[in-house]
Amino acid sequence: MNKFALGCGVLVVIVLFLALVVGLYFWGSYNRLVTLDQEVNKRWGDVQTVYQRRADLIPNLVNTVAGAANFEKSTLTEVTNARASVGQVKIDPNKAPTDPAQLEEFERAQARLGGALSRLLFVTENYPQLTATQNFKELQAQLEGTENRISVERNNYNGAVQDFNTAVRRFPTNTIAGMFGFSSKPFFASQQGAEKAPTVNFPNFGSPAPAASPAPAASP
Repeated sequence: MNKFALGCGVLVVIVLFLALVVGLYFWGSYNRLVTLDQEVNKRWGDVQTVYQRRADLIPNLVNTVAGAANFEKSTLTEVTNARASVGQVKIDPNKAPTDPAQLEEFERAQARLGGALSRLLFVTENYPQLTATQNFKELQAQLEGTENRISVERNNYNGAVQDFNTAVRRFPTNTIAGMFGFSSKPFFASQQGAEKAPTVNFPNFGSPAPAASPAPAASP
């Protein structure tokens, strides 16, 4: 009887030990998923911040460019409309999307704005008196820095999503993820050529205007 009781006691200890190990594994895996999920949301917030920074610079750019004589109004209208379309995309700025279609809509609107902005900056090359102003120079520098930050933050976001998705899909963590509602998140999947930040470059920026060619000498 004592041996039987001892055997039952040992069995209970083993079961409790295994239950503790499993519980600790579940606890650790769940906390890791939470940490990775929060990192994705943080990176998403960083992406939102730099995109908002670009949107905030556009009104000043449009107002500065609009003062140039005979500037193409259709180009300004395109930028203004593209900026407005970005604001119409309803997406949580603090929580990364889980719906690929929602992220695709957001990215499409941002790409449209980036393209319109690039065309606007390209057209300004025909207005050297505009590109020579101090206000325009400052906007050009800020936009260039913002476009670079957009590229960096998008890459950081994709890296965080990759780490999260790997954890969610890997066995046996995927079982825990399914139990607690963790699901894979979509990446930024840029269209061909859209992965490069729009070039904010002015060939004549800061350079003196070329000297006029001397008039040909009059014939005697």
